[in-house]
Amino acid sequence: MAHEHKLEIFRGLVKFKSNQSKIWGVFAFLSIVTIIEVALGIIKPEFLIENRFLAMKLLNWVFIILTIVKAYYITWDFMHMRDELSSLRRAVVWTAIFLICYLVLILLIEGDYIFDVYKSNYVKFDF
Repeated sequence: MAHEHKLEIFRGLVKFKSNQSKIWGVFAFLSIVTIIEVALGIIKPEFLIENRFLAMKLLNWVFIILTIVKAYYITWDFMHMRDELSSLRRAVVWTAIFLICYLVLILLIEGDYIFDVYKSNYVKFDF
């Protein structure tokens, strides 16, 4: 029982004629996102470094968001999640989103604490 994969990306906005051309299309998309990340890492625009949101530079938020976009798209296309039942997709995606949000929250709380400790030269305990 052969299973045909969908030859489209971005919810049908871009369609391909073969699996090989689709792989190249997905590769191009992921490459563009990676190039944007690398360019922002090299250039480091001032407005993204000076402004903060939730105790973190906007540039770091951009990196986190772009990385999540790449991870989601790799899972969606290369791991064929778009071809699975919606309940399995929800279970995988929502679990990952919850864990990522939880990790970011812990990193922000602990990072802010350590920043305050070093800023005030006061150590409550050895860590």
